[in-house]
Amino acid sequence: MKAQDSVKNFYPTLRMYTNFAVRTIRKVCAEVGPREAGSEAELKAQNFMAAQVGDAADEVKQEEFRLSPRAFLGWPRIAGILLMVALACGIANILVNRFTDSSLNWAAYVCIVIPVFMLAMIVTEFLFYSKFLDPFFPKATSHNTYCIRKAAGETKRRIIIGGHSDSSIEWRPTHMGGNKFLYFTIVYPVIGWIYTFVIGIVMLALGKLMPVLFYVDCAFLPGYVFLLFFMNYKVCVDGANDNLTGCMTAGAILKFMGDNDLRFENTEVVAMFSGAEESGLRGAKAAAKLHPEFKDPGVETVFVAFDTIKDYDDMAIYMRDMTGVVGHDKRAAELVHKAGEEAGLDIEKVTMFAGASDAAAMSQAGIPAVLFAAMNPGPPKYYHTRDDKADIMEPRTIEKCLEMAVKMVYLFDEQGLKAQYE
Repeated sequence: MKAQDSVKNFYPTLRMYTNFAVRTIRKVCAEVGPREAGSEAELKAQNFMAAQVGDAADEVKQEEFRLSPRAFLGWPRIAGILLMVALACGIANILVNRFTDSSLNWAAYVCIVIPVFMLAMIVTEFLFYSKFLDPFFPKATSHNTYCIRKAAGETKRRIIIGGHSDSSIEWRPTHMGGNKFLYFTIVYPVIGWIYTFVIGIVMLALGKLMPVLFYVDCAFLPGYVFLLFFMNYKVCVDGANDNLTGCMTAGAILKFMGDNDLRFENTEVVAMFSGAEESGLRGAKAAAKLHPEFKDPGVETVFVAFDTIKDYDDMAIYMRDMTGVVGHDKRAAELVHKAGEEAGLDIEKVTMFAGASDAAAMSQAGIPAVLFAAMNPGPPKYYHTRDDKADIMEPRTIEKCLEMAVKMVYLFDEQGLKAQYE
């Protein structure tokens, strides 16, 4: 059966569930508010959305996990401090040599060690989303919530539609000046970081301290200082679009099926509200670890992350995630693409330039997964800022994505994962 044949007046009915998703998001923003990873508000939002799904879920499961919420994006502040330490060591070395008639050159070693440590920190924490800095930050408890609509008979397939319930701490550069200022505040100190390493190598190779190199390094000081204020910890954003839209795309699918008494014979449908995505995909990583059944060959499972369903012209299937490091399942991508075609869309397949999604954690764990998003990759002005409010949602985009998602679920039930769909 095709999705559009499942109920009478399919498209007007779909609009009802778009409105349901939009209303629920508005209520979460108004009644729960911002939801930092590991906060009581994050859990309250998950419980609220699960309650809206209601009896459409035969079972609601909830699990907790521990994390360090502010470790993942703690590196900009640490990087700024370390780069200023390297510069200060250089100036101190110059003064010591001048007033003591010394020829010591210890600043060269500092200028090499600090950038190497920073590289390790950024690559492990930001590029691979591992727990490099977590031991140094306070712990909290976050949760994942699963709303499960079971198969009528034996479960042979499982589709998990995932959205993250937490919202981001505000990024000052994006709020202050959009993507151009964001790029500037990253590239400017990165050049200083490279310069610091190079002058360390040069001085070590020449065997002498070169004061002029540190005087030039002072030109990068404003960039180092701004890294200290990259995150505005006084503001946690509403995250209406990023990513309550993903959560309620999943929730609306179950609600649509429950209200219309639709149930697959052999396919289980799961709406997953994950925690702590903005803190390094910690919720999805915990889910992959806690659920070995997601890799059970006897139950074909696919995870489709929906993230930031807003910008209609920027719908995309992300084939590579985690800044291009992690590849997603090609069959899962074809599933979404074919469902898009059935919804009248030709969705582009792209690579994520920077950042990551919950799908990356699943793919890393060997679970077939893919990411669908509808966000200007610019990134847009609302990305991780206080502008991400319910009043900037685009119901038209949510409705079209919900149509595609429902058709995707029906296609998966009918054919499972395939390299090419009929």
